[in-house]
Amino acid sequence: MRTILLSLCIALLAGIPRVASAQNTIKVFDTLLFFDGYASKVATPTPPAGVIRHRNDLYARMLTAQELQSIGNKLTMNVTIKASCDNYDRIGNVNLALVPKGASSYVPDSVQRIEIGRYITPFMNKNVQPNQVPYTYAVDNVAELLKETSLTTNYDIWIELEVFGVPYAANTQVAGCAGRNDVFYGSLEFVTAAPAAPQSNNVLIPLSFKKDLNNYQAKATDTLGKTTRTIQFNIPTDLSDAALFLITSNHGANNGGEEYNRRDHYVFFDNNLVRAYKPGSTTCEPLRMYNTQGNGIYGASPRSDAQWQSFSNWCPGDTIPIRRINLGALSSGAHSFMITVPDAVFIDAQGYFPVSLYLQGKTSGKLAVGQRSFNDPAVSVYPNPSTGMVTIEHTGAARMMEITVLNGIGQSVYHLNDVRSNLKTLDLGDLGTGLYIVHIRTDKGTVTQKLQIVK
Repeated sequence: MRTILLSLCIALLAGIPRVASAQNTIKVFDTLLFFDGYASKVATPTPPAGVIRHRNDLYARMLTAQELQSIGNKLTMNVTIKASCDNYDRIGNVNLALVPKGASSYVPDSVQRIEIGRYITPFMNKNVQPNQVPYTYAVDNVAELLKETSLTTNYDIWIELEVFGVPYAANTQVAGCAGRNDVFYGSLEFVTAAPAAPQSNNVLIPLSFKKDLNNYQAKATDTLGKTTRTIQFNIPTDLSDAALFLITSNHGANNGGEEYNRRDHYVFFDNNLVRAYKPGSTTCEPLRMYNTQGNGIYGASPRSDAQWQSFSNWCPGDTIPIRRINLGALSSGAHSFMITVPDAVFIDAQGYFPVSLYLQGKTSGKLAVGQRSFNDPAVSVYPNPSTGMVTIEHTGAARMMEITVLNGIGQSVYHLNDVRSNLKTLDLGDLGTGLYIVHIRTDKGTVTQKLQIVK
C-alpha cells in the first residue's frame, strides 16, 4: 500500500496527465425570490416543492439521499444573486443545517447550523446589465461532511440560502419598483465530481453561527470596552487532523464606522496565536461592472489600489473569505478559541462583526485541502529549483489571495493568508530538499505549481 501511495505522489509531482472526472451538478435552489427582510413573511408566491420559506430572507431545502450519494470528494458551491427591487449592498450567506431525521420542517435557531459561505451583493439596478452576480466557493471539506455517516444517519442535511434586503430606496430610485417588496432572486448549485464512498472519520463541532462581536454589548464581547470573544469547547475524541473554518466581516456604515476601517484581527487557539489578518481586498475594481446603481463606494471613476485599501473592508459584489486555520492533530478534551480586534472603535455604539466558526477534524487521515487548479500562464514561481527564497509573481488580471505549500504526501507545510499582492517572496528555508506543490488561490480560482527545493 505504501508503495502505491508513493507512486501516486510521484506521478502527481511529475505532471503525468490524469483523466478528468465527469461533473455532477446539484441544483439546490433555482431563482428563488426574496422579500423585504423587515416585513412579515409573505404567503405568495409559494416556494417550489420541497423548499421552505423560513423568513422573507431565508429559504431551506433538504438534500435527498440520492443527492448525498452523488457527492464526490471535490465540491464547488456556486451562488447567483439577481437584482430585483433592492439597489443597495446587502449581506447574504449559505448555511448547512443538521435537522432531526424525518422532520418536514424545523425552527432555524433550534438546530445546529454552520455557515459555509458569505457574500455581499453589489449596488444593482435591475434595469441595467449585468443584473446578476456570481459567487464561487471551493468547499471540499464540506463534501466530506456530506459523506459522513455519523451525520447522515442521525440528521437530514438541509441547505439554507439567505440574503437580507429591503426595497425602500429602490421604490423611488429604480423604475418599475414603486410599491414592490421583492428584493433579490437567488440560486445555488453544488458542482461535484464522480460519487465518493461514504466516510466515517469526520468530526464536526459548530462553535459560532453569525454571532455578533463588538465592544459595547454584553452578549457580544467577553468584556465591555474590548472587542474579544472566547469560546470554550470539548473535542470528544483524539483527532489526527483538524482545522477551524472562520468567517468574519466588518459592518457599521455610520460616519467613521467599522465598515470603513481596516483592523487587525488576532485568532488564538489554546492561548496560542494561530492567525493574524486584516480584512479587505487589494482592489474592488474587478467588481465595478456589477455595481450598476450609482453609489458612493465605487464612485464615478476607478479608484487606485491605495484608495481602496484606505477604507474598504469588503467589496460590494464579492465573497467574504472563509479563513481556514489548520491545527493538525488534536487531543480530546477541553480547548479554547479566542478572536480579538483590539483597535476596533464602534463610534456611537454602532457596528458589529458577525462571527461564524466551526471545527472539523478527522479521527484518521487528513482533511481535504479544498482548493482548485486552473491553467494560468501569468503565474511564475522562481527561482525553481530554489534553496529556500522563492518569489511568486502574477502578471495577469486575477488577484492572489492565499498561498499554501504542500509536501509530497499532501501535508500543508506553509500557509500565507491575505496575500493582497501579486508579487510575494516567501522564505521556505526551513523546508527540506524535495518536490513541493504550491497552491496559489486567486479571486478567479487556484493555480497549482511545482517547486523543487535543493540544499
